[in-house]
Amino acid sequence: MDSDHQKNFLEEIIESDLASGRVKSVVTRFPPEPNGYLHIGHAKSICLNFGLAEKYGGKTNIRFDDTNPTKEDEEYVDSIKEDVKWLGFKWANEFYASDYFDQLYEWAKELIKKGFAYVDDQSQEEIHKGRGTINEPGKESPYRNRSVEENLLLFEEMKEGKYKEGEKVLRAKIDMSSPNMLFRDPLMYRINYTPHHRTGTKWCIYPMYDYAHGESDSIEGITHSICTLEFDVHRPLYNWFIEHLGIFHSHQYEFARLNLTYTLMSKRKLRELVQEKYVSGWDDPRMPTICGIRRKGYTPESIRMFAEKVGVAKRDNIIDISLLEWCVREDLNARSNRYMAVLDPLRVVITNWEEGHGEIFEGPLNPADKEGAKRNVPFSGVIYIDRADFMEEPPKKYFRLKPGGEVRLKYAYIIKCNEVIKDHDGNVIELHCTYDPSSKPGAGEWRSVKGTIHWVSVADCKPVEVRLFDTLFSEPNMDSIPEDKDYKDYLNPESLVVSHAYAEPALLEDKSGIAVQFERVGYFYRDLKAEQEEASDGGNVVGGPVFNRTATLRDNFKAGKK
Repeated sequence: MDSDHQKNFLEEIIESDLASGRVKSVVTRFPPEPNGYLHIGHAKSICLNFGLAEKYGGKTNIRFDDTNPTKEDEEYVDSIKEDVKWLGFKWANEFYASDYFDQLYEWAKELIKKGFAYVDDQSQEEIHKGRGTINEPGKESPYRNRSVEENLLLFEEMKEGKYKEGEKVLRAKIDMSSPNMLFRDPLMYRINYTPHHRTGTKWCIYPMYDYAHGESDSIEGITHSICTLEFDVHRPLYNWFIEHLGIFHSHQYEFARLNLTYTLMSKRKLRELVQEKYVSGWDDPRMPTICGIRRKGYTPESIRMFAEKVGVAKRDNIIDISLLEWCVREDLNARSNRYMAVLDPLRVVITNWEEGHGEIFEGPLNPADKEGAKRNVPFSGVIYIDRADFMEEPPKKYFRLKPGGEVRLKYAYIIKCNEVIKDHDGNVIELHCTYDPSSKPGAGEWRSVKGTIHWVSVADCKPVEVRLFDTLFSEPNMDSIPEDKDYKDYLNPESLVVSHAYAEPALLEDKSGIAVQFERVGYFYRDLKAEQEEASDGGNVVGGPVFNRTATLRDNFKAGKK
């Protein structure tokens, strides 16, 4: 083990279990319900479960908790598998809770025979009311003391489809006065006639999560069942079922779930945003889904880095989204190719340039790679610069272009602003400048100026569409919104700004597959799906190449701070 690495509490547990001989080999699992797309919180759980097993020479299963056919679909199964693979992990086995329906049914009958389960005819409302409160014990069901024989018969008839949905349920018989509300005769099975995405209409009764989860872990020999903190109260029930069945005892451990500023992690609410078209889909780059952040341009390496920096805690806290952005900058800064693009163009005419003449300058694709590939950057006598790089009346220590001032064009010449052209309303529409031929890079004579700005040649540049994303919500702590408030009232109206820009032609030939850096602007990722969606409007191309902003260059996060 790395002696410099400070072990988290799960690593300490695993090492103790291995040393004591409680387990011979570590087996973890990632058990998503296929009722939606995975989000950044699931990414943390994936990295943790797979990472721990990998570190200690074990294995990880993927198991789909498909016990509720009303909400589940094969589309979600496929998306989950794609997300796990994209993050860089391979599962040892692919399982489904539905694989165990026969065994779970037999175990339920075993609990009935032992007197630990019964069929209840009460309605959902009556059962809920009968549970009592934290301060008051629950009330026993009038059907609680049915004979074993009657319960077995009724349960068999439930399986055969002789009753309507909600007409009967199977409950565990535990303790209606337990301080743990989950011990007050929890539901084990309910009737549901929705066809299942894998088993079709074979079953019309389905096990509840608290009954199926521990038993599924036991069947697979899971040694460390790692859940988020909200399942802490479920652990005694997890243990109760395993112990009363006398099967292999998996052990459950809880860690703090990921809460991120300006972000919602509720699958139900994310689904509403999709269904009500507040976003373009599950993979909208503003969504916290893994497919959304992938489409935004985040890399799997940056997500794994983020999960490592967040760490494993025992108490819930909220992580600043700037840490996530810092991680993607760290990864892309080392690997991304560089290009110039002007998002808010201001035309510049170089008056002493020979008309019709053009030059080609060389720029590094990645400055970090000193011996790396170069790109050709065409130059001409008319260029675009970013409007923010010129001020007519600048403050002191302003080192970009100004009347009478000089700047270096990145990779090219030094230019001097001689004349400012305005429209009738006084808006600056064009600059007339001269260039210094002796300032050509590599010409043997070097003159330094304090400002360097990016640019593109008007004759050679390519129009592109850029999508500037901000946080989807304007409230930092979305979990703190009162229940009587609608979370959609906090949607950020500036979460997406679409504009048109001009880029150097080499950008459109980039084959790196990751986000690139628009020099001095930010990191951008080409969105091929958006291009396909925009490709025809009456058969004509509309927006051209589309680039999503992955992250700005500005870093609000200080390394080492969490």
